[in-house]
Amino acid sequence: MLKNKLLSFLLFVIITYSASLIGGLATINFKEPWYSMLVMPSYNPPDWVFAPVWTTLYLFMTIAIWKFWHSKNRDIDTIYIYIVHLIFNTTWSIVFFVFHKIFLALLILIILIALIIILMQRFNKINLISYYLMIPYLLWCFYALILNLSLFILN
Repeated sequence: MLKNKLLSFLLFVIITYSASLIGGLATINFKEPWYSMLVMPSYNPPDWVFAPVWTTLYLFMTIAIWKFWHSKNRDIDTIYIYIVHLIFNTTWSIVFFVFHKIFLALLILIILIALIIILMQRFNKINLISYYLMIPYLLWCFYALILNLSLFILN
């Protein structure tokens, strides 16, 4: 049983942090000079904040899906929704930083937030720890939505 839990945790780490890796590579390789030339809102955090916040949020997401997976009444549809949500998470970085499409990124972020809420509703029925671990992620994405909308308006 312990071996199964360790292997499933490693699988969810790989799946979740693959999204982080792809999004991070898109950001690093295509962010500048475009991003520095944007008019920023006053509440835009410094660049150094994003890496530790996202690393922590990806860890919380990983633990949330892993705890859900090891719950009694889990269902595979929730796992599929989790994977689709990761695709939208990654797509935002590509659309925003690679293609510089601020409005399209905003729409993707709205879909991402909807998927997070759906996941949280499903987690809430099966595993409360999974539900609570998603709250910081949802809040950060709402903050990102405000930033993204501000960037669209200002630029």
